[in-house]
Amino acid sequence: MHSPEPDCVHELLGHVPLLADPEFAEFSQEIGLASLGVSDDEITKLSTLYWFTVEFGLCKEPDGIKAYGAGLLSSYGELEHALSDVPERRPFEPFSTAVEPYQDQNYQSVYFVADSFEDAKIKFRQYTATMKRPFAVHYNTDTQTIDVLDTAEKLLYRFRTLKAQVDHLYNAMTILTNLRTA
Repeated sequence: MHSPEPDCVHELLGHVPLLADPEFAEFSQEIGLASLGVSDDEITKLSTLYWFTVEFGLCKEPDGIKAYGAGLLSSYGELEHALSDVPERRPFEPFSTAVEPYQDQNYQSVYFVADSFEDAKIKFRQYTATMKRPFAVHYNTDTQTIDVLDTAEKLLYRFRTLKAQVDHLYNAMTILTNLRTA
């Protein structure tokens, strides 16, 4: 049902266009970051969430349900199946989606539909906030590194950095507002 590995079609038609979108790339990265410091059971749940979103996700649009998962976008047969009346479609809710069994030998029997891609991200973040871990992580876009926030000092430093960035944005907004009213 799928092309043999390595699957260049899947990567080029499925993942590359989506990962070129900054919001989608951030969502995919958040799934990986959420795995740091959690139990093997939580990693299994995250991989299931990855499967039903990044690989086989569906999303509501004003003109109907659309596919955004790379596994769907790179397989016309599975895409046709997913959008037909054959499979079951359920609302995307990470707590139930994370424990849904999946297989990769046949078309999926169930797909999860997000109200919007933004809604999927919000629900995913709410889900990961409940995961137990000994530290928090933050991806630092300036240094392209992962900051482990495991001490009060590190958290305070990150907060001060964020506050400085917000202050710069506020100053820029003030300048633009003053230019428009002048």
